[in-house]
Amino acid sequence: MATMEKEGMDTGFSVTHPLTGAQVPVWVANYVLMSYGEGAVMAVPAHDERDFAFAGKYALPIRQSIVEKETPLSASGAPLPYLEHGVCVNSGKYDGLDYASAVDAIAADLAALGLGEKKTQWRLRDWGVSRQRYWGCPIPIIHCETCGDVPVPDDQLPVVLPEDCVPDGSGNPLNKREDFLACSCPRCGNAARRETDTMDTFVDSSWYYARYASRFGNDAMVDAETGYWMPVDQYIGGIEHAILHLLYSRFWSKVMHGLGLVDYDEPFANLLTQGMVLNHIFSRRTDKGGIEYFAPEEVELVHDEGGKVIGAKSLADGQPVDFQGMGTMSKSKRNGVDPQSLIEQYGADTARLFMMFAAPPEQTLEWSDSGVEGSHRFLRRVWAFASEFEGIGRESADLSADLCNEAKNLRREIHLTLKQANYDLTRFQFNTVVSAAMKMQNALEKSGREPANRAVTREALSILLRLLSPITPHICHALWSELGYGDDILAVSWPEPLDAAMVQDELELVIQVNGKLRGSMTVPRDMERAAIETLAVEQPCVQKHLEGVSVRKVIVVPGKLVNVVAG
Repeated sequence: MATMEKEGMDTGFSVTHPLTGAQVPVWVANYVLMSYGEGAVMAVPAHDERDFAFAGKYALPIRQSIVEKETPLSASGAPLPYLEHGVCVNSGKYDGLDYASAVDAIAADLAALGLGEKKTQWRLRDWGVSRQRYWGCPIPIIHCETCGDVPVPDDQLPVVLPEDCVPDGSGNPLNKREDFLACSCPRCGNAARRETDTMDTFVDSSWYYARYASRFGNDAMVDAETGYWMPVDQYIGGIEHAILHLLYSRFWSKVMHGLGLVDYDEPFANLLTQGMVLNHIFSRRTDKGGIEYFAPEEVELVHDEGGKVIGAKSLADGQPVDFQGMGTMSKSKRNGVDPQSLIEQYGADTARLFMMFAAPPEQTLEWSDSGVEGSHRFLRRVWAFASEFEGIGRESADLSADLCNEAKNLRREIHLTLKQANYDLTRFQFNTVVSAAMKMQNALEKSGREPANRAVTREALSILLRLLSPITPHICHALWSELGYGDDILAVSWPEPLDAAMVQDELELVIQVNGKLRGSMTVPRDMERAAIETLAVEQPCVQKHLEGVSVRKVIVVPGKLVNVVAG
């Protein structure tokens, strides 16, 4: 709607502006929504993108009525259309008013004339909660021929469903249960029938979290205990939850708040909407015109010269199969991955690691068998390296003693990586947490085997295993015990980066001559500026550019570079 070609027609009619008395022409346009307001809107081409495009196409006048707050009222302001909340211009008595003040003033004037008033328009619609099925909460209504629809009295609640109904596909099985249907009218006592519709399951799931946080009493939905635990700290769900369950839960919480059952108005403090998992989709048209789907393991992929998938063949009959690209995993399209077979082949930790590493949690994840293989290889590297240090956790290590430069560098890299990983954990960026673990593993494989670095390796392995433990709990628990750190990795504290470990004793400074890169040099972190200037000028890479010229000055950018200015 926003990008479609704007079409319209002048009706030849005009209406009177309710406040200025000006005659306003009436046009019919294809982008005005019947469901918005009364289906007729006042166009503001200077301040709406669609109205601006429409007015430009049909050469209609464009009158600016809002400018930026800092713009003089006589000026035209920002380029049109101007879409921000500024101040009024060309608006008579309303000139100079900001957005909120102008709305209040115009609404007051319309109300004084009896032409309108401020109104909040809600986008909520009625929620039809009845379902013609057996499962779900029974709707507590009794149908009486004399009294009509009568609510079940409180002392007869809850209405309990029979537990031996068997849905057979012929409709709601409650309609066949006379022992459930037959009852007496609470008002007149005559024979009556129970309602067989049950409530939408969202009615239950929209407030269960508050019930879990109470004492499960029988006299109220929730009690004072729920106030201690609520609101929920973190809500995690797919996009379908964010649209439906989240909306219903907020609605239900506001109902309970309005009834005085709870003190909180919003049920969830934070929201994470996770992405969907995608996989290849393969299908074929049947002789009857239907679609037959094939599981990925039932086809052989066909690639072009560049390795891109362009088609597939059925392994059963060798006939072509249509490749529809990547799509959401679903049972109907048979493109799901059985986690049990994955666990049997690679182990649960591999499956968990791949899913955490393949994409940020809020984005879609494209399933990749090669990605699973890569995750498995990484865990084998972790196991193989750690196995070389059996019992290291029981050794005493003094990290306060002087360490060699290589050990200091290894320790600094581990703690700097841990600092970033801990920050990423707070943002639920588990893919970069896995990446951090891979960086630690690379650093350990590079320097961790040196005998002089053993104390740092002991510390680094304990950090790596704790960092990975929420993602790959089984291998980390086993290695924690095998290496002698303790019996249970869950019983130890989470690793925190140490400031002392991240201090860099030496700095590498870039050397420039007249702004051009000529080399670099390593200096002690606390080296005086004058000493840095002298050392820089003495460097061979600088001396060869000073022939026939003299040093005019030396510029030191602390921790980064030295620029020798010569002339």
